[in-house]
Amino acid sequence: MWDYLKLAGLGLVAVCAAIAANYARDLAYQVNALTVMLAAGIAFLWVLRTAGDPRPNLRHEYFDSVIRYGAIATAFWGAVGFLVGVVIALQLAFPQLNFEWAQGYLNFGRLRPLHTSAVIFAFGGNALIMSSFYIVQRTSAARLFGGSLGWFVFWGWQLVIVLAATGYVLGATQGKEYAEPVWYVDILLTAVWVAFLIAFMGTLMRRKEPHIYVANWFLLSMILTVAMLHIVNNAAIPVSIFGSAQVQLYAGVQDAMVQWWYGHNAVGFFLTAGFLGMMYYFVPKQAERPVYSYKLSIIHFWALIFLYIWAGPHHLHYTALPDWASTLGMVFSVILWMPSWGGMINGLMTLSGAWDKLRTDPIIRMMVVSIGFYGMSTFEGPMMSIRAVNSLSHYTDWTIGHVHSGALGWNGMITFGVLYYLVPRLWNREGLYSLKLVSWHFWLATIGIVLYASSMWVTGIMEGLMWREVDANGFLVNAFADTVAAKFPMYVVRALGGLMFLVGALIMCWNLWMTVRAQPARVTQNAVVPAE
Repeated sequence: MWDYLKLAGLGLVAVCAAIAANYARDLAYQVNALTVMLAAGIAFLWVLRTAGDPRPNLRHEYFDSVIRYGAIATAFWGAVGFLVGVVIALQLAFPQLNFEWAQGYLNFGRLRPLHTSAVIFAFGGNALIMSSFYIVQRTSAARLFGGSLGWFVFWGWQLVIVLAATGYVLGATQGKEYAEPVWYVDILLTAVWVAFLIAFMGTLMRRKEPHIYVANWFLLSMILTVAMLHIVNNAAIPVSIFGSAQVQLYAGVQDAMVQWWYGHNAVGFFLTAGFLGMMYYFVPKQAERPVYSYKLSIIHFWALIFLYIWAGPHHLHYTALPDWASTLGMVFSVILWMPSWGGMINGLMTLSGAWDKLRTDPIIRMMVVSIGFYGMSTFEGPMMSIRAVNSLSHYTDWTIGHVHSGALGWNGMITFGVLYYLVPRLWNREGLYSLKLVSWHFWLATIGIVLYASSMWVTGIMEGLMWREVDANGFLVNAFADTVAAKFPMYVVRALGGLMFLVGALIMCWNLWMTVRAQPARVTQNAVVPAE
């Protein structure tokens, strides 16, 4: 019966998508409608092919198949996102690479949101979904709730990524940082995220372990807060149900305030709280040591979720935003430094008694470096929120260096470590194909991040100083074009750093692929066991 309901639903979606494609008012909407129709058609054929097949009783096994797909998607989208990042870095250094034939589709303005969304939501989002499903099952000693709900979350998220990406290239975007997808993609994203929440909460509620491990606290706060942020910030009215154009519910200063309340907390909860949940589970597991201070992890959690939500206005210093609002954001940003470093210390000190693993285990080395970058980014962020510092850094490449030291150094490196930890276990292999390749990946990624971030710090500070330089009569000394020309050497260094990071990621993909191809271990590992 359930299979027939699925077939009816998928058939209806395919027909509605075909009608939408026929009446589409713009190319992006038409391509997206055809993509949905194709996805629904493939799903329809798959359900039809498997309808009536006996369903094995898997209640006593972890639902790891969706996590395996999540690992594949994380590695794939990471490589895609880093590749696009290298392309746009080269376009900035060498503008002639914005080819005339690619204008309107593959120029910098279209590829830049594609890069940010691919790294944050495709690479980072798949890493969070994959890790959440793994952690909540292991710490609850229970199978993932909802049966096929996990598959809906996974494939729905991939569809969101593809719709958003094709929309960006064809010009369908809200033009809001980290919130570019248009209204119909936002609706699908909301449905997928609610399903994610149901699967996660349902697993916690059926847990056999009475205690809820702190990693789940961070992951649940991420899911709940991102849902709130997404719904409020993306409130809009479509101009037509057959087009991608929309009208925002907010305007002017209110729109800016809501956008950066969302933008900062997307970083705070999606890229910080969620990945801290990964840290609190996988670092102790790889180090084979308990969390240094469980009490500190709880203080870290409550302080972080209370303070982070207030810090958004610091993105709007020296704008039309009321002075009290930007001051509030600055104060909470500075206070936020303390719980952030408490979490960093807790993560690093988890290695107490196992510091020798830094010499012998490249995976733990990668995780430790990620925690170091987390500490550095969470010091730099509060510092840049101070008005005096922000007057120099705002609108410069310093901000770009700060963002990438966090996104690549913290989020990227911890995700790489998690993939190296998970893949042998998910595919039941004795170990990774090559630890030497992990070391190569570590050094390429680390040096690449250092080149990237340091070049942006140098060019950002230089740029800010050149903008404010005046002569004896009070006139600006440097034309804007002069500041752009002065940045060229650092832009080349930035592209080189990004290229090294991309090469490291490709080495990882090869290493993981060869690990999956190896012979299985003798003992299966996915039976439900006491919480671990």
